Amino acid sequence: MQYTRIRDLREDADLKQSDIAKLLHCSQQVYSNYELGQRDIPTDILIALADIHRTNVDYILGLTSVRKYYKELL
Repeated sequence: MQYTRIRDLREDADLKQSDIAKLLHCSQQVYSNYELGQRDIPTDILIALADIHRTNVDYILGLTSVRKYYKELL
């Protein structure tokens, strides 16, 4: 589930894989592997993706359908 969610979030933001990879300080290939589910997403990358897309980790993991950014709740 998280693999399609991170792809959809990226596409909704009109960003390329290379754009997100640059923000995460990894290669485009590594990020592509996250989207394809060929590589597990480390916790720090998962948190960074939630911050980049202004959503929450639970949404990315498919535990909720609520995209609310947790920092806006504070």
